[in-house]
Amino acid sequence: MYYDEEPEIISKSEIKRQMTALQKLGEKLMELSPKQLALVPMSEKLEEALETAKRINHHEGKRRQMQYIGKLMRSEDGEAIGAVIQQIEDGQKALARAFQRLEQWRDKLIAEGESAIGEIIQSYPDIDRQHLRQLIRNAQKEASQNKPPASARKLFKYLREVHEAHNPD
Repeated sequence: MYYDEEPEIISKSEIKRQMTALQKLGEKLMELSPKQLALVPMSEKLEEALETAKRINHHEGKRRQMQYIGKLMRSEDGEAIGAVIQQIEDGQKALARAFQRLEQWRDKLIAEGESAIGEIIQSYPDIDRQHLRQLIRNAQKEASQNKPPASARKLFKYLREVHEAHNPD
């Protein structure tokens, strides 16, 4: 008998690290909305365990349920689940960046007025210029009178609508 290949020995510490990583992945699954969870490839058993964990309020009960989820994760495709979670997180980050850009545009339009409209028109050539100018004037007037920024919110909402019309997901 020849024993060319020795079985790979994994330390207890490594096994514990792997189990902790799977449990953390389970915790990330808990944070997802039902719509996002539907995108994740998982067994019905894991799905039921996640639903149960969301209903548990008691700290110790929640901790034990999360350990059970970690145990169930051993039989799941952790890489595929992790990849889907990463895609969801990346999408959320991109959405946040887009909103920040729109907020910056709104602030620039209010501060600079007519001179800043050209940039928006380059990005969105079919934007309603008259409506945009009216929103800017109203926001500037509110800002000068130290009123609540209702028109600035309307301007942001309009910019978001235009952006979403050009970038449907």
